[in-house]
Amino acid sequence: MLFDNGTLFEELEISKEKELCEEYMGKFPVISITLKGATGESFEDAKVMLRRIIGKEAMRFRFLLESDRIDDAERSQYEALVSMDKTGAFTMSDELLKDSLQTLSQLLQRHYGQSVIMLIDEYDVPLDKAYQSGYYDSMVELVRILFGNAFKTNDSLKFAVLTGCLRISKESIFTGLNNFKVYTVRDVRYKEYFGFTDAEVRQMLEYYGFSGQYDSVKEWYDGYMFGNLGIYCPWDVINYCGDLRDGSVTEPQNYWVNTSSNDIIRRFLSKADAAARDEIELLINGGHVKKMVHQELTYRDLDSDIDNLWSILFTTGYLTQDGEDEEGISSLAIPNREIRWIYVQQIRKWFKDESRKDTQKLENLRRAFEENNTAAIEKEFAFYLRKTISIRDTNVKKEMKENFYHGVLLGLFGNMDGWKVKSNAESGDGYSDISVEVEDQEIGIVIELKYAENAAFDSACREALEQIHDNHYEEALADDGMTTIYRYGIACYKKRCRVISD
Repeated sequence: MLFDNGTLFEELEISKEKELCEEYMGKFPVISITLKGATGESFEDAKVMLRRIIGKEAMRFRFLLESDRIDDAERSQYEALVSMDKTGAFTMSDELLKDSLQTLSQLLQRHYGQSVIMLIDEYDVPLDKAYQSGYYDSMVELVRILFGNAFKTNDSLKFAVLTGCLRISKESIFTGLNNFKVYTVRDVRYKEYFGFTDAEVRQMLEYYGFSGQYDSVKEWYDGYMFGNLGIYCPWDVINYCGDLRDGSVTEPQNYWVNTSSNDIIRRFLSKADAAARDEIELLINGGHVKKMVHQELTYRDLDSDIDNLWSILFTTGYLTQDGEDEEGISSLAIPNREIRWIYVQQIRKWFKDESRKDTQKLENLRRAFEENNTAAIEKEFAFYLRKTISIRDTNVKKEMKENFYHGVLLGLFGNMDGWKVKSNAESGDGYSDISVEVEDQEIGIVIELKYAENAAFDSACREALEQIHDNHYEEALADDGMTTIYRYGIACYKKRCRVISD
């Protein structure tokens, strides 16, 4: 209940700071909540969740019911904070909800005779959800009053710490609260405390006997710049070490994806024009973009200008800064392999949704394959290549580069009703890239994709066709009763393609 009882930090570095520990350790009551779950499709749903979060925190202090340091009126206030109906839902009124954090801190101060420390994590998640669901103004008003009572007019407060994605100084919920100290990813003070430094990661891996995993950990979880210091994502490093210890994994995993909805990337992609998509492509393939980062944004600002979304990608950790010029323009990059993986997955989902919208273009592509019209296939496939975001690994083998084009074509084929599509299926003497059965027409399609090094399309197409013939990829289609079989050798380079058939 208090600000540590002396055991939590035992034998850790902080315990060496004797004067600091003597002054703060175990001295202050603490209210600690996260507002990550204070969301809902409606304002009423969100209030239910907010009551639940604050009510459950209040229940940690049930000893207040027996405290001889609070009077009957104050005891009634506490009972109202933790009161529930038969379904287990907290029943505090809207007015009490607005006063709840202040009320709880006052009761704790009365009991302990000491002012309260308040920790609030992800303070802006309710605002994000409210903005997306159309009740932003109502949520802003509620949170403004809740925080105003807790921070501005609360004599029981020692200090409070808030964390969130948006810088707090401009958000309208903090109107009138002028005593904040704000520290962001661009500030140098406390920079080493936002995550793990390289030296700390090396020390941790050595301690657990995983020094051999250092290069993988660095590739996946390093890359964030706080001020001028490189930082690893601490959540990822801790989870990976834990999973390595219990033997549940051997290779790095994407832990971020389970802690974030990644909606901001999807929102960005939906608003990106051709120029912005080219910039995303540059980032995905290891490049940098130059942007002015605006940190003082509200959720209302997000969709007013795509440049604001660049800023949000930066402040939420989907981009990092690796330099700034004399005019304050930041050089932004994707920090590590984990975040790149998230972009790739969101891009694939976005492209699948986008391609499904244009039914006529999909029909043209379908008809071209079914009618063996190579010129039309080239035209329609190239259209989609220009529209999507190329995910090319420029420093990997040619086979890996082919995976991008393979994935695009599979994504398009997934929208074809009546097509039975297989990828890398065993056929003849090997595994064909893509095979299709159009059962109602007894048409079989077998496709081999090649990456055309230096735009050598013709030779790459011939190589693809030869592979189909040499390995008899069409045999499985014939065995399934396909009477007409088309073989396609497709070569791709950047946003261009060539198709030949026989």
